[in-house]
Amino acid sequence: MAKQLTLVLGGVRAGKSSYAQRKAMEGGRVLFVATAEAGDDEMEARIAAHKSSRPATWGTLEEPIDLVTALGPIADSYDTVLIDCLTLWVSNLLIGGQEIPTSAQELLGLYKKGTASWIVVSNEVGLGVVPPTELGRAYADELGRVNQMVAAEADAVVLMVAGISVNVKEDS
Repeated sequence: MAKQLTLVLGGVRAGKSSYAQRKAMEGGRVLFVATAEAGDDEMEARIAAHKSSRPATWGTLEEPIDLVTALGPIADSYDTVLIDCLTLWVSNLLIGGQEIPTSAQELLGLYKKGTASWIVVSNEVGLGVVPPTELGRAYADELGRVNQMVAAEADAVVLMVAGISVNVKEDS
């Protein structure tokens, strides 16, 4: 299979992760990159459910902020890298005061230099209401920009709607 960057977008509980995992199963040796942190019991349960849904043969990297440093030495040891998700990664960067566009460009640069296909999951923030707080608006703006950056470089973009995949951009 030729190297490919796929962006999987959608709303909350739209089936993004399930779709991405099914797609990753086609790609040989898989590294699952988790960006979530368990800040409370409910999130801990969500993370546990995600872990149990993945094949035991997949590698796992848990990194909430510095994806480039963590992925750099190991990404090419795998055929497919599945990052789930940009949504939490951008949130972590924003809260940590990190430079988000620069971090996203560095992440895309790592993909371009490597040999593995990547599947990247993110929430689509452009279909909802404008957040009522300054932080919420900043987050939506930053995630929207990062999604646009990844989509521009992606070979394929898939929008998940109620568990159904809609091809937005296909490799041609």
